[in-house]
Amino acid sequence: MFSGLPEQPVDSTSNGKIEPISQDPQPKQKGEGPGKLISEMLQLLSFSEQLRVQSHLIHFNYEGANFTGIHGFLKDEYEMHQHHFDRLGELIRSMDYMTFMCMKGLLGAYKKFKHCESYNPKEMLLTYMENLEDFAFMSKKVAKSAEKIEAIDIENYMAHLVEVSFKASWFIKATLRRS
Repeated sequence: MFSGLPEQPVDSTSNGKIEPISQDPQPKQKGEGPGKLISEMLQLLSFSEQLRVQSHLIHFNYEGANFTGIHGFLKDEYEMHQHHFDRLGELIRSMDYMTFMCMKGLLGAYKKFKHCESYNPKEMLLTYMENLEDFAFMSKKVAKSAEKIEAIDIENYMAHLVEVSFKASWFIKATLRRS
């Protein structure tokens, strides 16, 4: 079967009655098992959306000698963050848990996000770089939780997020060292 569950023999005593699929998602305990993992993933979902918005706004507001390169780099970044947001949401839903219903809930799930406080190009990039690194470390934490419940698909995707986040951070560091 495509669900990953072993095929079950048909029970002849069931009189052909099919058990209905529950219409309620399964947000249960948050302290352990899938509840803990989902809680962490919801924070990561919030974080990825905040990264998308931040990279897009810096994309608009950045001014400097290396504008063209940074402008293109940040376009790739905010498009990538949009993809991450979508994929994280799909992984949460694939475990039969719900995501947020509105922006208020989404943005409230991760409150440690660092916001740009200046239009200074170096400060904007440094803030974004710090957030990228925090996102990578949070992805490592989620990977450990996924490993505990043998959610290998989530664990593998977290490895991807760690890789691309630290790579983008490196690009920013290399750019700022030259300027």
